[in-house]
Amino acid sequence: MAKLQKSIDKRNALIKATIELVNNNGFHATAMSKIAKIANVSPATIYLYFENKQDLVNQTYLDVKTKYTDFVFKTYNENISIKDGFELIWKRIAEFNSKESEYSFFLNQCNNTPMIDESSRQEGIKHLQPLLDLWKRGKADGIIKPFSDQILYAYSINPLSFLMMAQKQGHFQLNDHIEEAFVTAWDSIKR
Repeated sequence: MAKLQKSIDKRNALIKATIELVNNNGFHATAMSKIAKIANVSPATIYLYFENKQDLVNQTYLDVKTKYTDFVFKTYNENISIKDGFELIWKRIAEFNSKESEYSFFLNQCNNTPMIDESSRQEGIKHLQPLLDLWKRGKADGIIKPFSDQILYAYSINPLSFLMMAQKQGHFQLNDHIEEAFVTAWDSIKR
């Protein structure tokens, strides 16, 4: 049992180091040797858990995406109204971004890089299924604009990344503007 926990701890340390380095240096400047050093393991240890850097990044992405969606959809109930459901999900995303900013920044970088392979991206999208189902129901009911999910996401969810960056730089406090930010997001997708 102690060996299993030690193994889990090493893998988690590698994931944490990857997130830290990618957030600070970007994907391409994040070398396996640096990851190993920060995780306090030998470089060879990485290959006990991951095939290569691509596998490490993809698995880190999916681990973080799981944490993100577990948090976001924890209190969601698909039987509430479209607007109330979207508000709950949107505000949980905003809360996650504020509380877990290192994960939020990592996911933002993943969304803007070719480093994540297509199968991992598709798996990541599956994590968003409750939101996609809500939008599908909203489109069918004539409440949500009949646009692609990518456009709906770009105009209602992605602006949170911009606001989080402004907050990180000390130019903005999302909590002071949460209601107006939500209204803007809702107005961008409602019919």
